[in-house]
Amino acid sequence: MIRKKVLAPARVRKTGKSFCFISHRFLTDGFLQALTRHELALYVFLVLASDRNGLSFYGDKTICSILGLKGDDYIFARSCLIHKDLIMHDGTLFQVLSLPESVHKEGAQ
Repeated sequence: MIRKKVLAPARVRKTGKSFCFISHRFLTDGFLQALTRHELALYVFLVLASDRNGLSFYGDKTICSILGLKGDDYIFARSCLIHKDLIMHDGTLFQVLSLPESVHKEGAQ
């Protein structure tokens, strides 16, 4: 077993006033590998922008500007994340959801 030690004790991450996290399952259960770069950028942005309940009010134009995405690429990435059951969007509000039981497989129903 590999022994771990903190490399920079003065720089250990802490949760501050804001709150965000990505479940370790995102990596180990294949969610990371199942996303395109645009989907991943949008997902990470929404995780970082969301509150404790996964809610964020950032608008489409602001998200596109921050991520450097064209409108069509953003809309497609957003639709894919919804289809993959990772986020919900009601036209104004986003919610980053808890991870589903398994990765959405393309073509699976």
